[in-house]
Amino acid sequence: MIIGRKTEQRELLKAYASKYSEFVAVTGRRRVGKTFLVRETFDYKFAFQHAGLANQNTRAQLREFRQSLIRCGMKKCRVPVDWSDAFLLLSQLLDQQKEGKKVVFIDELPWMDAPRSNFISAIEHFWNGYASARKDILLIICGSATSWIINNVFKDHGGLHNRITYKINLAPFTLNECEQYAKSRHLGMSRYGILECYMVMGGVPFYWSMLERGKSVAQNIDALFFLQTGKLRYEYGELYKSLFKNPE
Repeated sequence: MIIGRKTEQRELLKAYASKYSEFVAVTGRRRVGKTFLVRETFDYKFAFQHAGLANQNTRAQLREFRQSLIRCGMKKCRVPVDWSDAFLLLSQLLDQQKEGKKVVFIDELPWMDAPRSNFISAIEHFWNGYASARKDILLIICGSATSWIINNVFKDHGGLHNRITYKINLAPFTLNECEQYAKSRHLGMSRYGILECYMVMGGVPFYWSMLERGKSVAQNIDALFFLQTGKLRYEYGELYKSLFKNPE
């Protein structure tokens, strides 16, 4: 069940209903629900879906891309030699599929751009030479490293310049949306309790999803952040490392 996000869903569905191919970028901090939004909006049905690997070299990224191609229906598939070859294989997979809009969802795109991988030029060519020349492709890219997408996609002076047709920035829940979420989960929280949680966790849906019914706010916060086994005890360090190449 999605709380809020009506405007963002309308944008995604508008892009899907377009008579032409569309290129959508979904940005927002980690844990804010970008992947969940896209998957729920399209009922988990994609012509192709892939997620980049964190802290892996180009060879590992290409091997995982091959696995995604196989999972999405490509029966005989070699490991791509480079990103240009990978997107060529993707175009062949899409050519095999039936008529209608084909949703291509690439999650954590910034992680795929390993040093000297020529990833940007490859995705440029895929969009300019293949997808935009058709009318049935909806390419959705997503990533928590918003600065990477801004610098390498939005502000690109090469083949991706002005190619993004929809920009969706997903913000954390408002206080009202946190209240809606707490009610939908039957957490039994008072408005004061919701406010306390909001002051601790902000409106990040992932954190709110960890709250347990039957526990007080203090008990939940203690269990999540302060116990040795707390699920969010090391969240700050993990989040920091995910955003920077040299977090130290």
